[in-house]
Formats: sequence, structure tokens, C-alpha cells
Amino acid sequence: MKLPIVKYGDPILRARGKPIAKTDERIRALVSDMLETMHAANGVGLAAQQVGEALQLTVLDISGVEDRPSTLKINGKNVEPVVAMPLVLINPELTLNGERVLGPEGCLSFPEINADIFRSEWVRAKAETLEGETVEIEASGLLARALQHEVDHLNGILFIDRMNSAAKASLSSRLKRLQKETQGQ
Repeated sequence: MKLPIVKYGDPILRARGKPIAKTDERIRALVSDMLETMHAANGVGLAAQQVGEALQLTVLDISGVEDRPSTLKINGKNVEPVVAMPLVLINPELTLNGERVLGPEGCLSFPEINADIFRSEWVRAKAETLEGETVEIEASGLLARALQHEVDHLNGILFIDRMNSAAKASLSSRLKRLQKETQGQ
């Protein structure tokens, strides 16, 4: 079932997600709905907060993006990123590596707002799968950027918090308008 995506101005976007102790049918249904919602919105990632749930849960799928390459290792083995998609990560923990690089980002909770954000070149993530297994992921490129963006969401951090002051100032009126629209609903 396609879920409504929470927009900027809703306080749940600032909520730190609660760890998930057990993957039950409710979590499985939520994951299925999140994947459907993300794909319908043409997103590459979606955090539980973005559908109104303050949980440590995110889904990612970069398979539709061909112009921003990624690398992926799962449990130490090289994997073609497209083959591993979609990724479902429960209680993810990130380790940032490499130099920080500037790159474009958008967010489904900020329609039509984009900015260049500095992110680590590659990341290592440790998370649980829907099957309850622990997985270690190493990623670079778009996948590394998406992982950082989504894990930020799980901790109540938004991509506008990572913008430089000039970018934030230039988007100020659009952000205020979006916030007002959301809070007026």
C-alpha cells in the first residue's frame, strides 16, 4: 500500500527512530509499503520517519539511476549494486570513510528542493536484514550518499542541516512556505 510521505515541518522528521527489537508482521508490512511508496515517488531511499514511523528502518534502491555509479560489498564480497537492490536495513550503524565530496541531493520530504551536500566518499554500514541476519555493507558513490542521507533521517537529521549557509539562505523562503503548508494541514 502506498503511504503518504511526510513533508518538512512535521515534527516526526526530527524524531530519532527507536531500535527495532523484533521483525514481526507489522514491520514486514511496513517495509513492503515503504518500498512501494519509494518506487512510486521515484526515490532512491526512504526512512521510516518519512512515512510517520519513528523507527530505525530504511529502504534503498538505486537500480534506476545509471548516471551516478556505485560500488557495493556485502559481508566482504563485491556485489553488483543493481543485483542487491532493494536494500532493507534495520537498526543501521554507519562508519564514514574517505574524503568528503560535494554532490547533489534531494529528498522526498522536500519536494522540488535540491542542493549540493558534502558527504563521505564511502561508508561501511552494519545492519540487520528482514530475516534477522546481521549484514556488513561497504558502499561508494550514490549508494554511499543515499545511505548517509537515510541514516541521518533515522537520527532526526535532515539534508538541509548539511547545507552550507548560502544554499540554505537561497532556499529560505521555499522552506518556510513548505513548513507552513505542512503545519497548516
